[in-house]
Amino acid sequence: MSRVPFYLRDRLEALNERVLAERFEASKLPTWERVLLTWFTLLAFWVVITSSLEPASVVSGAVVTLIVALFMRDLLTEDIRRSGHIAEKILYFALIYLPQYLVIMAFRLLESNLKVAKNVIFMDIKPGIVKVKTDLHSDTGVTILANSITLTPGTLTLDVKKKLGETYLYVHWIEVETLNREKAGEKIKGDIEEWLKKVFW
Repeated sequence: MSRVPFYLRDRLEALNERVLAERFEASKLPTWERVLLTWFTLLAFWVVITSSLEPASVVSGAVVTLIVALFMRDLLTEDIRRSGHIAEKILYFALIYLPQYLVIMAFRLLESNLKVAKNVIFMDIKPGIVKVKTDLHSDTGVTILANSITLTPGTLTLDVKKKLGETYLYVHWIEVETLNREKAGEKIKGDIEEWLKKVFW
């Protein structure tokens, strides 16, 4: 058997990885924005865990978290999509994106709880495992999507696979409503993926 198809597949995978890496590097935030976002997040966490707004506590927390942010800036912000000014990003996230996510999840939890209750009462269960494609590429975005699906009653993310630059989730579904992969993906992911694409690449 010829080894050409295997060679071409390897070359294609390497090319896809290189294109993704270049797109990822181009979409990264500037260094100062990564430091500022990390500092802001750590300082907010400091205020929460110390439960104190006294000047001495806030100033010492600001200094400590700034030092930490200078060294650890990539851990929290590496997957955040580059778009607009940093102040605009923070305001959009705090006032629009975060409330949007909470509302979406609240409705999905309510709807899924009612569906699962109906399935249990009428013993109408058709379990199965479906393969769902996601347009997200960042590890953080895929992790949040997988955890959001798992939090929703009736669905459980079993595995995540990346192949040829595409990402797939394997989801256990308590009631498989369709065998069409795209329609199943729309039902399982809902609006969560579209929300995540606004923040993560």
